[in-house]
Order: sequence, then C-alpha cells, then structure tokens
Amino acid sequence: MSFFTVKNYADEFLAALDKGFKKATMVEDESVGATAEEIIESTKDFVLKELSRNLKGYDLEVFVANLLQAMGYRTTISPHGGDSGIDITAYKDELPPRILVQVKSQDGDIKETTIQSLKGAMREGDYGVFVTLSDYTKNARKYLDSTPIIRGINGTDLVELILKYYEQLDERYQKMIPLKMVYIPVTRDTEV
Repeated sequence: MSFFTVKNYADEFLAALDKGFKKATMVEDESVGATAEEIIESTKDFVLKELSRNLKGYDLEVFVANLLQAMGYRTTISPHGGDSGIDITAYKDELPPRILVQVKSQDGDIKETTIQSLKGAMREGDYGVFVTLSDYTKNARKYLDSTPIIRGINGTDLVELILKYYEQLDERYQKMIPLKMVYIPVTRDTEV
C-alpha cells in the first residue's frame, strides 16, 4: 500500500476522480410505501378472516367482552337467550354511563331495524355499541349517523381496535390470531 500527497494540480486530480460520479441524493424507494401498505392490508385481512372462521355467536360476544376489557372497561356478558338484544354491558368505572353492546356475527350487512332493536333496549343515559364482522347497509349507516348515542363498529373498525389493543388481549385470543410486532419502512410523508 502506498500513500502519496498531490501537491501540484490537486484541483485537476480531484476533478478527474469526480468525473462520471454523481453526488449522492436522497431518493425514496417508492416500493417501500407500497410494500408497507400491502403488509398492513394483508394483516388486517388475516385478522378478519380468523375472527370469521373461529368466532361465531356467543364466542364472538366473549371475544368482544375481552377486547373491551383490554380497552379498560369492566364487562358483564348477558346470559344466553332472552338478553333483549343486549349481549354485553360495559362500564368505564363504577359510575354511569352504562354501555350496552350488541354483537352480530352474521355474514350479511346489518340493517337499520336491527340497530333500532338495540336502541329500544336502552334506557335514558345509556350508550350503545353495535359490533359486527360485516358492515352496515346504507340506511343503517344513516341511522347510526343520526343517532349519536349508538356507535357502529364494522369488521374493519374491529380489526383496528384489535391491532391497537392486541398486547392486552387474553392469551387464548393472541394464540388464535398469532401476530408478531415488526417494523416496516415507510415513506417520509406517511403518518405512523
């Protein structure tokens, strides 16, 4: 290995070395954002499929109660049958309001009349939450929009909550929906 110092014509020597080289610029890889979105969407699809495959009827009610507990609510599951449309009663603490939850695992979209049955079971001061793995019809959406004391959670919303509170879910549900926390690159303009 030899070391030397360029004393004369240093500028020309450095210019010759730089010839043909471009200065490094930060160029974002557009495939990063697309890949991140694909991973997120496939994870959401996986979670929804596992819920649909493994949890029907009362089993979905128990799962939703556990999710509410992971979110910090105290829950009571109604006895099977004769629950007047109320599957879960939830409280944030010992004081009102009482939150009445109806859970439906049916495949078709929820109709307005089904949500109205939840409202009919509510008393003054109650809030309602309607949870479904599917979605709501157009009229049911309008009804939910005009009834602020009832919140509709569809399959997509439910998956978002599961991902947010996954670590607090009961171990049996974490085994049923096995997920691993990973970091994926995102584009700089993507909100995390």
